[in-house]
This record gives sequence, structure tokens and C-alpha cells, in this order.
Amino acid sequence: MNKIKLFLVDDDALFLKSLEIEFMDNGDFEIETFISGELCIANLSKKPDIIILDYHLDGINPGAMNGLETLKKIKSINKDIPVIILSSQDKIEVAVNCMHHNAFDYVVKSETAFVRLRKAIDSVFHLQKIQKELNWYMDRM
Repeated sequence: MNKIKLFLVDDDALFLKSLEIEFMDNGDFEIETFISGELCIANLSKKPDIIILDYHLDGINPGAMNGLETLKKIKSINKDIPVIILSSQDKIEVAVNCMHHNAFDYVVKSETAFVRLRKAIDSVFHLQKIQKELNWYMDRM
């Protein structure tokens, strides 16, 4: 089976590295990490299967695109890339706003974040499989 091409985007270098290590140790992933939304967007031609994107991305450069702006730009380039927002924000309004802009899921940074991210990734592939089967069935009607 092919490796899942995963983009991790977070301006917190320590958290980004720990997330990368977790995914490398617990799955079959090809991982690329980016410290800004701009760098992620510049590399979309590498066709990631999934993007995990931090909601706040202005820790290094206060003028950088935030996660929501990056999400909107990703979706304007390729609406089919699943984007999971990862954030320390636990406000429901923030999560709803991200979902309104077509985020696949919203995960709060916590001790269970990695487990929730893995479940969200599994859900992405499960839904894609169902969609393919539905398309196959509809093509034969």
C-alpha cells in the first residue's frame, strides 16, 4: 500500500517535530512539515493526501497568514484536499467557522490530540472509500 502523504503545518517548531515523530512512529506516512501557511501553499503541487493545519500561524511572523486564511487558500486551489485544523482554541465558534470553510475536522491541542488526529485521518479514508463505491454504483445505473 502507498504511504499517506501528510502535510503538517505549525509555527511551533517543538510541537511540529513532536507531531512528526508521533506520525512516523505510528503509521505509514510520507510527511512534510511547514512552519507557515505560505510554505504549505507553495508546496501543494506535491499533492498531499491530508493537511493538518494549525489555527494560529503568526508566532514567528506576525504578518503571516493564519490557519483560516490558509484553509481558504488551500480550498480555492484544490477543494478536495482534506484539511484538519489543529488548535489550542477550544471555542465552539472557532471550530464552527473552520467547518464552515470546509475543514474536514477540528481538533483541540491536548494530550489526546494525536489519537483524535489518527481517527480523523481514518475517517477521511473511510469516507473516500464510500464515495468511490457510491460513484461506481451510480455510474452503472
